[in-house]
Amino acid sequence: MGCVLKSKNDWREVVQRVVKSEMSMRGVKYQGLSERLAAIGVVQSADNLRNKINKGIMGADLLLQVLYVLNARPLNTETLQAVLDDFESGQ
Repeated sequence: MGCVLKSKNDWREVVQRVVKSEMSMRGVKYQGLSERLAAIGVVQSADNLRNKINKGIMGADLLLQVLYVLNARPLNTETLQAVLDDFESGQ
């Protein structure tokens, strides 16, 4: 694996990019994400989600819930490596 991320902040940026990419692919804004989460019993305001996602800081449970309600593509090593490659190239 060619991963050179060195800090927590680097990994938080990856979390942010993964979630925002999935939201963008589906045309989902923060309010819509909040509503989708509410449909499965998870109460998170749009503002709270925006803060957590922009900082890349959320618990594993919320990350999985977000990916679930977005019907996200599988998060495998190839998908993660593509995000890491983009991050490392400064995109």
